[in-house]
Amino acid sequence: MTHRIESQYVQLALDLEQACWSLSPRSAAGPTLEAVRMQVAYRSESARQSALESWQGCEIGSIERQPSPHGPLQRLRLQLAPDLCGLRCSLDFALPDNDPALFWRLRIENTGPQPVSLDRLTLLDCDPISGTQPQIRGIHLQDAAFFSNGWQTWSYAGAYAPRDRFHRTRLGPIRAPTDVNAGTPMPGRSGQFSSDMFGVLGDRSSRRALLAGFLSQEQHFGSLEARLQPGGLALSLWANGDGARLDPGVKIKTDWACLYFLDIDDPDPLGPYLEAVGRQAGLADSSRTAIPTGWCSWYQFSSETYTGALTEGDIRDNLGALTLLKDDLPLSVVQIDDGFEAQIGDWLAFNPGFPHGLAPLAAEIRQAGLTPGLWLAPFIVHPRSRLAAEHPGWLLRGRFNCLVNAGLLWDSFTTALDLTHPEALDYARRVIQAAVHEWGFSYLKLDFLYAAALPGKHKDPTLTRAQILRLGLSTLRQAAGKGAFLLGCACPLGPAVGLVDAMRVSADTARRWVPAYRGIETFIASEPNLPSARNACHNSLTRAPLNRRWWINDPDCLLARPGTHLTLSEVQTVATVIALTGGSLFVSDHLPALPEERLRIFRALLPPIGRRPRLPDWLESPTPRRLRLDLQGAAGPWHLLALFNWEDAPKDLTLLPGDFSLDPQAAYWAREFWRGQTRLLNETGWAFPACPPHSAILLAMRRQSPDQPQYLGSDLHISQGLEVDSWQWDPAPRELAFRLSRPGRAQGIVDLALPRPPRRAELNGLPLDWEQQATGVYRLRVEFEKEAEVGLRFLPEMN
Repeated sequence: MTHRIESQYVQLALDLEQACWSLSPRSAAGPTLEAVRMQVAYRSESARQSALESWQGCEIGSIERQPSPHGPLQRLRLQLAPDLCGLRCSLDFALPDNDPALFWRLRIENTGPQPVSLDRLTLLDCDPISGTQPQIRGIHLQDAAFFSNGWQTWSYAGAYAPRDRFHRTRLGPIRAPTDVNAGTPMPGRSGQFSSDMFGVLGDRSSRRALLAGFLSQEQHFGSLEARLQPGGLALSLWANGDGARLDPGVKIKTDWACLYFLDIDDPDPLGPYLEAVGRQAGLADSSRTAIPTGWCSWYQFSSETYTGALTEGDIRDNLGALTLLKDDLPLSVVQIDDGFEAQIGDWLAFNPGFPHGLAPLAAEIRQAGLTPGLWLAPFIVHPRSRLAAEHPGWLLRGRFNCLVNAGLLWDSFTTALDLTHPEALDYARRVIQAAVHEWGFSYLKLDFLYAAALPGKHKDPTLTRAQILRLGLSTLRQAAGKGAFLLGCACPLGPAVGLVDAMRVSADTARRWVPAYRGIETFIASEPNLPSARNACHNSLTRAPLNRRWWINDPDCLLARPGTHLTLSEVQTVATVIALTGGSLFVSDHLPALPEERLRIFRALLPPIGRRPRLPDWLESPTPRRLRLDLQGAAGPWHLLALFNWEDAPKDLTLLPGDFSLDPQAAYWAREFWRGQTRLLNETGWAFPACPPHSAILLAMRRQSPDQPQYLGSDLHISQGLEVDSWQWDPAPRELAFRLSRPGRAQGIVDLALPRPPRRAELNGLPLDWEQQATGVYRLRVEFEKEAEVGLRFLPEMN
């Protein structure tokens, strides 16, 4: 017996006899799922059990129309009879009116006399090898691709092809606890991949894809596994029960699972899903939220390059430099990042470098007109801390009652608080309350938050790891208050949605392009999640669509100073990624010693652009090589195009407008930001020979308008256009007037396309020199304080 439910986009068929369902799009060609099965794996006192394998005797309700955060939807419920252990399951299916999607979730009630432990709650099993012959149609193996999202901040996110191998750590217990969800497999064979919260299975030829995932992670961590191998494509999606105990008479429900049909070439292919997650969390529109900018102490004063310990004097030195530079470098936050505490875990005691505590420093930062920021890691514990010695009962334990391993950090295997212990949770609350309300820090970076979600023997065995992390984050949010700005880091993404204002979306950056340990790159250079400029750039690109939807993305700091192991090209690449992905903008150099030419790089990124880019090859390239950002300003619309050489050797690159979905037949003015070169492009594009390793080409592209002046760009701001406040061309008196706006004192060049040379040029009423760069291209050299009124007059022959 088959029941069907349809929206204008999709059709869902429920086969009650076979205990499975199928989903297909109604109009456009796309993937279809057939004979999808579900299962609940659990343990009773006697043995391992499973439910949902048969739907015999189920009660099916009528289709109801209901309101939801996602608009009107049609909803249908299946109620199954209890199994032999008394486990009763019900299924809710919903089709929204406004999206090509399916939502569904599982409810479980223990009606039996004994508790059970829930393990894996499989909501989608589409594996042709299982014997039930489910199939994924519309995606062909030779053209298949899978986009995987990593578990937490540092965890690799990116696209795979059938012959690829999954990126996973080779450092075992040193890194696996930090980077890997304990419920998500780490496959080793080519063509086998996993993902957390959501993943995308697509066809690179038909350009159609299917996103599978969860709308939230408040109840369980969600995992996916995909197989792109001969014998058939396979996809599975499950909620991790974590062995949580379900007592008699207790009910639980999963987060809503979802399937979305995608057009790979859509300008914003993940947008409908990501916005649905935001709606589910009750997030307000954050498009107008100010992007944080600031200075961070970590990458200048961490142990790798700094021989002494961080002191309050170091903070004051950089605060003084910021005060002197505030007109030219208008940052908002001064963040003290590690090095102040007596030990990791002993957050309420300070080391000798901060004899007066932190409150006086916070007051000085506020008096300078800046926001005091502080780094804390409230869930992780160093084994040599006083906390570990005095409160061993607060710590999470695993097998044989040993402390859980939270990863090798600070030259020791760390451990974690058990947040189901009321006193441990209260300690984390008191730390945040002290930092915000007693010391005066209104900007908090909360790091190593994954520690709350490690598996172990919790004091309360009825909670899942996702629920425990959500409990911990909710407690921190409440303690900080709504006025505090919270940045999450090393945090599983899903449970944090709606509770943090910003989130690191990548591995830490570093003074090197690839990972190293104490300067040695051997063996670990290929690690996907360790600190490095390469890994920071990678996830900042692949997770760019999350920005201003779930939070403000944090791509980590720009290290602009010379003397690191980064080449100038690599510094420019990091700056390009940070600026064009639209997230927060922090520098972590010793400002009093930063040379002017490197300070100029950072200054060109201010104010932040704050907008999401398009990634045309997001499902083709392991790390996206192409980026497009459409902008609109006083001088009209334009496109920022970035083309990257991720290779370890020089490479010839050619930028073709058609590769970025621009009209290949149109003529475009193009200006390259880092080289300061300008030319008129046609369908042949612009060839850049021997681009250095790990370098970026950044072009401002404007469609040619031959009969009127055009702004082509400048070196004043990386957008090459947002520095223009007003633009007025009056053809009758043949006059062009425009205003430039920059913080503080500005000096640089401006390139214009003009039909004829100007007769006179002025800046703030004074004569302005200009020179012709090429046919129709003219360069102005400008120097001004905050604003410049530029005027050009032309010969009468100009039309």
